[in-house]
Amino acid sequence: MITETITAEQIAKHYSAALDSCNLINGGKPEKMTSEDWADCLTRNKEHLKIQLAKADMYAGYDLKPLEDASK
Repeated sequence: MITETITAEQIAKHYSAALDSCNLINGGKPEKMTSEDWADCLTRNKEHLKIQLAKADMYAGYDLKPLEDASK
């Protein structure tokens, strides 16, 4: 079994990407986006957040509340 070590910089990048998903979700549907595209966008971003939350051990010291709230 190969175990990959993740660096603090990589963790920070993953967290930043997760926050981008939170901001997108919380920002609401863009005016020019169709409802169908928005629903797909929400699904993909919420799934991304759920994947990141499943790796919560990796985020020791990070605030996961925004991810938890946006993933609902």
